[in-house]
Amino acid sequence: MRVEVKKVDTTKRELKLEIPRERVTAALEEVYKDLAKYAKVRGFRQGKVPRQVLEAEHGKFAQEEVIKKLVPETYGEAIKQENIAPIDMPEIHDVALKDGILTFIAKLDIRPEIKIKDYKGIKVKRKSSQVTDEELNKTLEFFKKGQGQDKEVTIDDAFAHGLGYPNLEEFKNVLKRQLELDKDRHNRADIENQIIEDLLKKTKFSVPESLIKKHFDRRLNDWKQRLKEQGMKEEEINKHEAEVSKNLKESAQKDVQVYLILDKIAEEEKMEIKENENLPAKVMEFLLKEAQWEAVN
Repeated sequence: MRVEVKKVDTTKRELKLEIPRERVTAALEEVYKDLAKYAKVRGFRQGKVPRQVLEAEHGKFAQEEVIKKLVPETYGEAIKQENIAPIDMPEIHDVALKDGILTFIAKLDIRPEIKIKDYKGIKVKRKSSQVTDEELNKTLEFFKKGQGQDKEVTIDDAFAHGLGYPNLEEFKNVLKRQLELDKDRHNRADIENQIIEDLLKKTKFSVPESLIKKHFDRRLNDWKQRLKEQGMKEEEINKHEAEVSKNLKESAQKDVQVYLILDKIAEEEKMEIKENENLPAKVMEFLLKEAQWEAVN
C-alpha cells in the first residue's frame, strides 16, 4: 500500500492511498466466494453459478463491496503507519477502482499543536457576595410596586404572611440569603471567565473547522428545538436563523478553543479523568486552586 501525506495547513492533512492489485484481487476473491454460495441466477442452481457468470451478473456489486471493505480498512492502517491522530471521521474523495488498483483521497483534521504556559498563578479578582441594605431595598421596591400590578403593595408583616413567612424581618433575612447566593454564583462565573480570557489571550492556535462545525450544528439544533417546543412556527424560526447563526458560530469557536486548552492542561498535569467526570470542570477546579486571588468590593 502506498500512502502520500500532504500538509494542507496546521490542522488539515490529505492522504492519497493506492491499494495494490494483489490486495484488491484477494478481497474480490472473498466477495465472489460468498456470492457463489448465495447468488441466484436464472438457469443455474444456487451455489453452482460459474465464476464468469457471477462476474457478468454481479461484477458491479462485487466491486462496491470491495471498496466498502478496503477503504476504511486501509485508511485505518495508513493513519497508524503515518502516526496521525485524527479528531474526527475523514472526508473520502475520488474513490476509483481501475485496472485492479484501488485509489482514494482521505481529508482529515488533526488535533492542533498547543503550546501553553503560565496557566498556574493566574490573577483573579473576586467580588464580595455580601448584599448591602441598598441592594436589599431595591429588591423590596420590586415587591412594593406589586410585581406588575397597578397599585403599590404595603411591605409589612401581613405581606410576609402572604408569602409564607412569620414576619417581615424573617422574609428580609431569607431574601438577603437568596440574593447572596445569586451574587455568589455570578461571582464564581466571573472568576472562571477571568481565567478563560487569560488563557485565550496567552494561547494562540488554529481550531479545526470540523470541530467548530459539529459544535455549531449541535447548538443551532438545540436553539431550533427550544423555539419549536415554545410553539414558534418553522417560518418564524428561519427568519431569525441567519442572525442567530453568526453569534452561535463565534460562541462555538470559543467553546472549542477553551475545551482544547483545558484538555491540554489536563495532559500537561497528567490528570486522570474518569468516565463520569467532566474534564473542563475538573481542570477549572485545578486552575482556581492555583490562581492568585484578590478580594475586591
